[in-house]
Amino acid sequence: MPEPTQTTVIGPDTKIKGEMSFDNTARILGQFEGKIVAKGELQIADTAACRAAVEAGKVLVDGLVDGNITARERVELTARAKMKGDLVASKLVVAEGASFVGHVTVGPDAKAGMDAKPPAVAEAKPEQPMAARRGG
Repeated sequence: MPEPTQTTVIGPDTKIKGEMSFDNTARILGQFEGKIVAKGELQIADTAACRAAVEAGKVLVDGLVDGNITARERVELTARAKMKGDLVASKLVVAEGASFVGHVTVGPDAKAGMDAKPPAVAEAKPEQPMAARRGG
């Protein structure tokens, strides 16, 4: 008999800054700021505010996300979702009423690109040459 899936819950009165990682399912009801790396599913409730870079198997957004999301399987933005950031996923479901500002890469090719390098890493490198130009 298989074990029941564990769900980690971050309560509505909780504020967390830092890095979070998990294997199964996590549900954010409060506030999270930082980085999330997950094998399983991340659920961002309608009461939640998540300002983070997210890498997960599945992501369900019902609240506020400010940051890039990379999902190996699927991302779902519900009617109450408000997302600002870039999104990379194999599958994307967007409900009528959802708010999204950013770039989207969806499909089998998106998944192949995720295995190489996450978009956030590629965007951070151009800042180094600019600093060198200021010094010279």
